[in-house]
Amino acid sequence: MENDACESLFFRLLFFAEDAPHIFPRASSFLYIERLIVLFIKNKMRVIWFIITQAFRLKSYICDSNQIESMNENVLAKLKILAESAKYDVSCASSGTVRSNKPGMLGNTVGGWGICHSFAEDGRCISLLKVMLTNYCIYDCAYCINRRSNDLPRATLSVSELVELTIEFYRRNYIEGLFLSSGVVRSPDYTMERLVRVAKDLRQVHRFNGYIHLKSIPGASRELVNEAGLYADRLSVNVEIPKEENLKLLAPEKDHKSVYAPMRYIQQGVLESSEERKKHRYAPRFAPAGQSTQMIVGATAETDKDILYLSSALYKGPTMRRVYYSGYISVNTYDKRLPALKQPPLVRENRLYQADWLMRFYQFKVEEIVDDAYPDLDLEIDPKLSWALRHPEQFPVDVNKVDYEMLLRVPGIGVKSARLIVASRRFSKIGFYQLKKIGVVMKKAQYFITCCELPMRTVNELTPQGVRSLLLPKPNKKKVDERQLMLDFGE
Repeated sequence: MENDACESLFFRLLFFAEDAPHIFPRASSFLYIERLIVLFIKNKMRVIWFIITQAFRLKSYICDSNQIESMNENVLAKLKILAESAKYDVSCASSGTVRSNKPGMLGNTVGGWGICHSFAEDGRCISLLKVMLTNYCIYDCAYCINRRSNDLPRATLSVSELVELTIEFYRRNYIEGLFLSSGVVRSPDYTMERLVRVAKDLRQVHRFNGYIHLKSIPGASRELVNEAGLYADRLSVNVEIPKEENLKLLAPEKDHKSVYAPMRYIQQGVLESSEERKKHRYAPRFAPAGQSTQMIVGATAETDKDILYLSSALYKGPTMRRVYYSGYISVNTYDKRLPALKQPPLVRENRLYQADWLMRFYQFKVEEIVDDAYPDLDLEIDPKLSWALRHPEQFPVDVNKVDYEMLLRVPGIGVKSARLIVASRRFSKIGFYQLKKIGVVMKKAQYFITCCELPMRTVNELTPQGVRSLLLPKPNKKKVDERQLMLDFGE
């Protein structure tokens, strides 16, 4: 029994070296080890040397861990500041790239502080370390929290600190990738060079194979942008304000020329890389996830028409994957050039994303969504329903006969539902029950379609105004937070 107890203590000692600094104070830790050694000397003379070795290892471990903790306190303090400064940039989705795990490399792109959650094309949630290299900036943009005239805590991470932080976070399974932006210090090229060094060290020195998204600095040279594309999965540069005159009003030191130039460099790099890979199979890929951008909504007087027309023009480029819309947050209330908003325009932001979706996946043209008569999106109903109510002559449609393109324009029918309808009607007629089982939102769709089981109460019988009143969300008697965006899921 005594031997069994001794062996039990032996295994406790083996695991103690890892946990002791977090469970016991240093003094009690060594006392515990001392008692264990005495016990082993009495019972197991053959492991004396091993125990002594473990004791010295633990002593060294505790001393080293204390040094690491003291060193990391400074880095973590910087991380708190820089992660807070980076939260206003929303263009951090990681869809569009695949990096499988490889021998000798760390991480892949398959599916705390500064950790944001993005979603890949297949719906997987991906955790990214979202941080700035520095929140010092030479520019004084009115809408930016990091403008040089603001009195706020400033911090700068060195290249080695950020690289080490990323690797340690990944090894602890906190993150799966890095989203890195920065304020502009000294010059655009100087800042861009530091961003590139981070990505280069991660890829070449640490063999990091996870997702990397770099913000391209407006005004950076083509050479640096081209080098960044060799190490990053996605590059992005923010348009911020759609119209040049409004950008000059809020950010006099910036212009659209410096923004669009890196966009062209990225596009040319992707196209050249694609041609090179046709000739050489193992040629390096350039920004395989393309590029993205972001526009601020509500800081200036642009209409939704202005925003969506610019988005449509950007999407015509072969490498633009996403345009993000960020509702303006009043962070600099003292600046009289900015509107006095009590809360961000979250509903308008949501409507812009819905309109963006219609252009990308539902084959809508921008002039069908907004025009001179309707320059702004309807805040009460979604853009697809709004278009359908403005064009009642297009409805109702027979789901058993109409083509796929027209099915996509029916409110309540999505891309997946439309494909299932087209595939299913080849074998039998589709009725109310089948549509509901497919996933069609019949609460909306019933007024715009016909089939054998549906009543003839369509948008033409009820009038667009009547359908609109039926589909408007009923007032909620419960007290809700006005800042919370309410979404209708058709339940």
